[in-house]
Amino acid sequence: MPLAHEPRPVFRVSPAATICVAGQAPGSRVHASGTPFTDPSGDRLRDWMGIGPDIFYDSARISVIPMGFCFPGLSAGGADLPPRAECAPLWHDRLYAALPRLRLVLAVGAYAQRYHLGDLYRGSLGATVEDWRTILRATRRRGRAVIPLPHPSWRNNAWLKACPWFETELLPELRRLVRTELRGAPGGVAAD
Repeated sequence: MPLAHEPRPVFRVSPAATICVAGQAPGSRVHASGTPFTDPSGDRLRDWMGIGPDIFYDSARISVIPMGFCFPGLSAGGADLPPRAECAPLWHDRLYAALPRLRLVLAVGAYAQRYHLGDLYRGSLGATVEDWRTILRATRRRGRAVIPLPHPSWRNNAWLKACPWFETELLPELRRLVRTELRGAPGGVAAD
């Protein structure tokens, strides 16, 4: 099925990057800007990571690879449609193979979690994020640490409020891991 608009793939990759933000698909604002996470969700995600836009948009440090590269359009109710199914099978294995230094993947949302976690996906986003410690240990043993995150959209505010452990336990570890990886990235300056 064709897109209802011109395709505008939005992603950022560099073989030097040690961190990858694996999201869902660009929204309408990102489609318009051509730059990933240029919306309130991006502000929240950068806050979760403990970094500013200067580091986030340095592709030598952080790659951004959504499950679908183009804005998929809106549902009848006005919500973003799911990522296009053809994108990941066509491009992801090739892109990830071109990222030899990648050590940390932030799997943002259920689509990214299913792809990056496989048998470690717990059947729902909530259960998967809640089991983040087990997933982090298991994925480290597999060679690339993965942290499952909810989408940073306002639509998840109720979930975030119902799960205070996300802010008090997961986010400090996420920020620590991001700082550690940024120290080893080209440029080597970690976020404060």
